[in-house]
Amino acid sequence: MRLLRRDDVYEYVLPLYVMSKKTKSITLTALISALAVVILYVASVWPTGRVGLVAVASVFTAAAVIEAGIRPGIYVFIVSSALGLLLIPEKSAALLYIVFFGYYPVIKSLIERIKGIVLQYALKLIVFNAAFTVVLFLLRGLILGGYSVLPGVAVLYPGGNVVFLLFDYGFSKLIWFYINRVSKNVFKGNSR
Repeated sequence: MRLLRRDDVYEYVLPLYVMSKKTKSITLTALISALAVVILYVASVWPTGRVGLVAVASVFTAAAVIEAGIRPGIYVFIVSSALGLLLIPEKSAALLYIVFFGYYPVIKSLIERIKGIVLQYALKLIVFNAAFTVVLFLLRGLILGGYSVLPGVAVLYPGGNVVFLLFDYGFSKLIWFYINRVSKNVFKGNSR
């Protein structure tokens, strides 16, 4: 019987640790994507709570960012968006997720790494208004048949920005709850 040398640890043990970490990340990404698609499906068949449920589906992207990093969060967004478009009967829930909510946890995580809360909120509002403009542009072309101006657009932007800021505040509180209650107990083990 031979004793383990330091080179053996680097050759045999370390690759197993790295592989298991990658496997854990892939499994977590797949599981979280599936849960997001389930919530999107429920949002598509329950029209009265559609916007709220689609916002809840974005929490799963935030969970991936918190537990595994930015790249798995992006993968969750891509996979759940693609599966949502393929599997969900009512596509409006998937489109709402793609345009507004699905990518926001990744953007929020990147923006909140920047120092200065005013700059953070300015960047968040720029992202929201860009997405809102795309949606209004699509609505104008698809629904209104080419009208040059949407009726009430002067009210839509300020109202949308207020609703977005309220969503961002609530989403921050939800992320705090996830980190301090769910993640500690589910992924890290109960520390009590």
